[in-house]
Amino acid sequence: MKPTAPITSSTTTTVASSMATITDVHKTPKFVKFSAMALLSFSFVCLDTYFSSSSSPFSFSYYILPRQMSPPPSPPSPPPRLPAVRRTGIIDETGAMSDEFFIGEWDSISISALTELSDGNELGGGEEKEKKNKSSGELKVRFEKYKACEKSKVDYIPCLDNEEAIKLFNNSEKGEKYERHCPGNDKSLDCVVPRPEGYRIPIPWPQSRDEVWFSNVPHAGLVEDRGGKNWISIKEDKFIFPGGGTQFIHGADRYLNQISQMVSEISFGHHIRVALDIGGGVASFGAFLLQRNVTTLSIAPKDVHGSQIQFALERGVPAMVAVFATRRLLYPSQAFDLIHCSNCGINWTRDDGILLLEANRMLRAGGYFIWAAKPVDKHEDNLQEQWEGSSPFQEMGDLTTRICWELVKKEGYIAVWRKPLNNSCYLNRDAKVLPPLCDPDDNSDNVWYTNLKTCITPLPGNGYGSNVSAWPERLHYPPERLQTIDMDAHISRKEIFRAESKYLNEIIENYVRAYHWKDMKLRNVMDMRAGLGGFAAALHDLQVDCWVMNVVPVSGFNTLPVIYDRGLIGVMHDWCEPFDTYPRTYDLLHAAGLFSVEKKRCNISTIMLEMDRILRPGGRVYIQDSVTIMGELEEIAKEMGWVPALHETGEGPHASWKVLISEKRM
Repeated sequence: MKPTAPITSSTTTTVASSMATITDVHKTPKFVKFSAMALLSFSFVCLDTYFSSSSSPFSFSYYILPRQMSPPPSPPSPPPRLPAVRRTGIIDETGAMSDEFFIGEWDSISISALTELSDGNELGGGEEKEKKNKSSGELKVRFEKYKACEKSKVDYIPCLDNEEAIKLFNNSEKGEKYERHCPGNDKSLDCVVPRPEGYRIPIPWPQSRDEVWFSNVPHAGLVEDRGGKNWISIKEDKFIFPGGGTQFIHGADRYLNQISQMVSEISFGHHIRVALDIGGGVASFGAFLLQRNVTTLSIAPKDVHGSQIQFALERGVPAMVAVFATRRLLYPSQAFDLIHCSNCGINWTRDDGILLLEANRMLRAGGYFIWAAKPVDKHEDNLQEQWEGSSPFQEMGDLTTRICWELVKKEGYIAVWRKPLNNSCYLNRDAKVLPPLCDPDDNSDNVWYTNLKTCITPLPGNGYGSNVSAWPERLHYPPERLQTIDMDAHISRKEIFRAESKYLNEIIENYVRAYHWKDMKLRNVMDMRAGLGGFAAALHDLQVDCWVMNVVPVSGFNTLPVIYDRGLIGVMHDWCEPFDTYPRTYDLLHAAGLFSVEKKRCNISTIMLEMDRILRPGGRVYIQDSVTIMGELEEIAKEMGWVPALHETGEGPHASWKVLISEKRM
């Protein structure tokens, strides 16, 4: 305790003088005026408090007086009558107006994401986040590590290897057993498809056009069956592709020169940009057309020709498993500038020409159909006369005349027809001539599980689809069929087209520069939600030497006609089902906004497992999507054995979207 200071005479004098000063202040006029004003103000406040209602918007009592001093509030007035309920909708993720939405339903993914953000953690955080969840008792979805499938599934294509469904069509001659028959949800793929023993990183393009590793596609049967026709051979640990085929045993280049000489209007790489090669062996026809600026999609049924599509994909040539049977192929009307069939094994005239009518649907107005029926051997004489007198050629000639195709040229066993540019020939036919025109309400671009029809698909009266620019101008010019896309657009479709192109060019330019895409030797690329094809167009503009399969999901707008009019290739698909290709097809998968849409329709882990199946070891995945789903995607990627990393977009750390980049390491 500190000692108390002694009181001296000086202290007493100071206190006395202070008291005198205070007394003098009280007597001053200024102090009297101030006291009067304060008392008057206090009186007004009290009166205001007493007479004012507590609900008045102009009452100041809340800010000045304690809450308990206010008088009790008056009874609340009855609420106004609710307006009549009106049916309304929202804009969904695709931009379409929809009335299918829920209010008040808990979104566990969104709640989890917001919780993590409020804790100051990044989405997909590691052990610290997991411990916090355990200590708080919060429920969090966890994924166990996916096991490897049995070795028998090394080349497994789920919807084409469904043995139970295939048995039902063994006696059918229409080819149903080669079509899609997907297993039920209880039998869907729940494991990681293994790679062949000794699998190696694929040989890069363009060297892969001529040789691939034997261990990556260990199927020697095709060599025994087709080796003598200059298709394929084995040299040490590689398959060698000399460039020949059944029809062009002297090489694809020589065969292409012959076609150009037969029909000078066939200008490869200008008016002919997108082609379809049916049953094209190991795709040498398409491989050599690439150097002429023609993108050729090679198709064939699974295993009918010894995994030829698998060889085509390993070479780095656009290819897909598909079959002419009972359903429409998954490509739009007027898709291909040229369709080629060289000993493709299809009876075009069966069932009133239903298969040729499907080819006619996909062939662009003014496009060419090339039919090579038998191998050309220059030592045989009078081949043209022999073929013209044969029954198959006569039947084909009769059918093509009835569907208004013009026989432009025939030489040896090769015939070239041209599809008309408009409907004038169809309308001038005799009314009894078959096949008839399809019904006006038939949507020729509706292809998902749609049966074939024995009718001629009429051409648009406005010429849409036939008036495409030459390559490469058509890549950047908004096509006329853009106006026919069924989409909710409040601005010009051409503006949407240009905006998508500009946006994706900037995004992909950053990817190419920051992630060294040109050094990654990408070849087979897929855009899983392609929109108008801007991703593929950007890769072309940035000179990334690859081809892109543009997938248009059935859950969105059908933009496939626009994609083909731009000179690109694509396909319709439902990502709740497996894709029709072999395992280890693609070097890079790009998915922008896909999972936010599809998570409402199916389990996203099913889509991720399918991505793993079709992705090559060493391949990359770029997923750009909402932050609310990234945590789950990152977790699934880890459990499949990928190496994921979450990145910000150019909008910064607080953007609603992020990019998940994953690598499927060897």
